Parts: sequence; C-alpha cells; structure tokens
Amino acid sequence: MTQQAMIYKLYQAQADLMHPAREMARFGAGLARAMDIGEFTPAPLRQFGAACAMLADSGLTHQRPDYGFSSTRMGNDVVAVTEEPRLDTPFGTLLRFRKDTAIVQPRVLVAAPMSGHFATLLRGTVAVLLPDHDVYITDWKNARDTPLSDGVFGFDEYVDHLIRFMEVIGNGSHLIAVCQPAVAALAATAVMAQAGNRAQPRSLTLMAGPIDTRQNPTKVNQLAKAHSIEWFEKNLIDSVPWRYKGAFRRVYPGFLQLSAFVSMNLDRHINAHLAQFRALACGDVVAAEAHRKFYHEYGAVMDLPAEFYLETVQRIFQDHDLPLGRLTWHGQKVRPEAIRRTALLTVEGERDDICAIGQTMAALDLCSGVRQKRHHLQTGVGHYGVFSGSRWAREVYPKVRAMIEVTNQ
Repeated sequence: MTQQAMIYKLYQAQADLMHPAREMARFGAGLARAMDIGEFTPAPLRQFGAACAMLADSGLTHQRPDYGFSSTRMGNDVVAVTEEPRLDTPFGTLLRFRKDTAIVQPRVLVAAPMSGHFATLLRGTVAVLLPDHDVYITDWKNARDTPLSDGVFGFDEYVDHLIRFMEVIGNGSHLIAVCQPAVAALAATAVMAQAGNRAQPRSLTLMAGPIDTRQNPTKVNQLAKAHSIEWFEKNLIDSVPWRYKGAFRRVYPGFLQLSAFVSMNLDRHINAHLAQFRALACGDVVAAEAHRKFYHEYGAVMDLPAEFYLETVQRIFQDHDLPLGRLTWHGQKVRPEAIRRTALLTVEGERDDICAIGQTMAALDLCSGVRQKRHHLQTGVGHYGVFSGSRWAREVYPKVRAMIEVTNQ
C-alpha cells in the first residue's frame, strides 16, 4: 500500500482509537468539577481534572462551527441578525447575515479562503463589517461530505461561484477577498469586466493575498517551489474514507493543513497548551474558556477538493500564471487590465510571514485600467492581524469602509 493511500486511513484509525479515551477523559473532567469545593480542593484533584479536560478537547472536529451572530449594533440600536442562505451548491453556500432593519446599506461579499478551515475563521472580519454593511460570505462546505456525483471543484469553479454569487447579490455590490481567494476574486472581476457583466463589483478589496508570490518569497512560497506538483499529489492527496458522504473523493485533508499551520509556530502552540493546563488547575475560568474557544475553532478542519488544492499550488505559487499574464478561466485568458469600473484597494501586513509585502500590492500594476486604486500597509501586524483583531477594527477597516463609501455614491 502506498503512502498516498495511507494518509487518511492512519488518521481515521487514530481518531477512532482515541475516541473512547476522550470520552472517558470528558467524564473524568466532569467528575473533578463536581468534586471541586473551592479553595479547599486538593491540588492533585484539580490537576487530574485539568489533564482530563485537555485530553477531552484534543480531538479535531469536521463540522462547521456556528458564526454566533444573533445581533449587532447600528448606532444606538441593537438589531437582530439572521443567517439567510441565498444560494446553495454542493460545494458552498452564499450566506447572508440579514439584519432586522429597513436601512439600505452597501452589499458586501466576503470571499473566504478554502485552506483547511471553515469560513467561520473570518467571524471577526464579518463582525466588524456588519454594523455598516449588508454582509454576505462564501460559506464553503467540507469536501468529504460532497458526493463524487456532484462533480469537481477546481480554481475555475471557485471563480464560477464568485461570479454567480455576485450576480445573486445584485448590481452595485462590493467584493472583499481575504488571503488565498485574492487571485480568484481578481480573476472573477476581470472575467466579469471582459463580458460586460453588470454585476461586476463596484469595489474590490484584496487583503493579504498571493497575487504575485515572486515578491519577497516567504517560507510558505519556498515550500511550494521546493517540490514538483507530482510530489504534492503523491504525498498530500488521499481519498475520503467510505463511511462519509464524499467517499472516494480525492482531497487534501484538512488535518494535514492544520499540522502545517501548527508546525510553523510550534513553540507558541506548546506554550498555549501549557498555559491552559495551569489555568484549568488554578481555576482560571476566563482564561481557560478563551483558550478552549480559540482551539475549538482552530481544530475544526475541512477537506479541500484535490483539484482545487493542486491547481492553486501550481497556478498561483509555482507557475505565477496571474502576474505573468498566463492565467485562464475555462480556457479563456484572464485580463486584469480590462477592469475599469471597479475601484481597487490592496491591504498588506508589515509582519506577514505568509503573504509578504509586495505580493498583494502587485494587483495595482496588473489592473492598469483602474483609475481609482489605493494601497494600505498596516504596521505592526502579521497575516491574521490584517483582517482580524483590534488593528483590523481600528486601523484597517476604516480604509475598507472609506473605499466602499466613495464608490457606493
């Protein structure tokens, strides 16, 4: 049996073997909590409960977490928020966060990455956008739950989805692409411009996206260039086990992508788990819950269709099709210079070690027909700080909002 055929089987066997142990640990943690009598609780009991709790929470999940939006503040009012699916496909849902208000606001589609996590990872991005905008998101589905009969999903199909989603949202909308889908979002906008599609976005915001990874290559970029596409296919692609709806679909497993993310900052994750043990053992409920919430989201992984992953590696990171003018969509050449009616904003992080300075800004030169274009370099943030956290809310978001406001008039 080849290594390729063993990846998912080994993971599934390990998960199955650990399931009873995690259930027992969950019972042990509950028992320790029930026996906790406050300051007189013996330290060994709390340490036992902490160890059990960490083991119980150590497994991965493969279901999308909740976005958790029930309301948002608009000025002095708090309005209800409801998740409203607007279009559903086998691979993703156009999801609207509909607010209970009659106020008409700019419609914005957030293009989420397909990179091993669900779109809920952009919860913080959406939360900041919600008060001022009518927000939609590309809510991608786990490929292991999509039957083979539903066909393939590659780079072209991602672009197809963006175009269709923009058409459903309607003319005069705006598009924000976070990280990986920046290339697809630019391609979709160019294709719509070339076709004279009236639904082409009024503004396109590209945030920390790999438009041209030849600029200041990072370790991620170097890894993509270090191996042939055949190596990636042989070592990182496997078939979904028979027990799932997507049985025998070839995928890039989400647990492999998570392993890659963790390995990039292994010391930080180890220290975070040591701190979690101390928090649980000392009864620091607030710190323990914050850790648990973060890693519950971080450990919710989704498999990517193999064709999408391999095409992304080859076309974007190895062959640089977009900056070299060779990118195609269903055989048609993608021409960024055809974009004229869409304003363009690029955003980068000063300390981004995934998508370095210059890689996203390259879109400004490619879109030579765009008259209204801006760039923002956010100081003091890494990759995730561009679109989540306090700096995103205080310093980056005002630039995004200003671009949308100007072009929405």
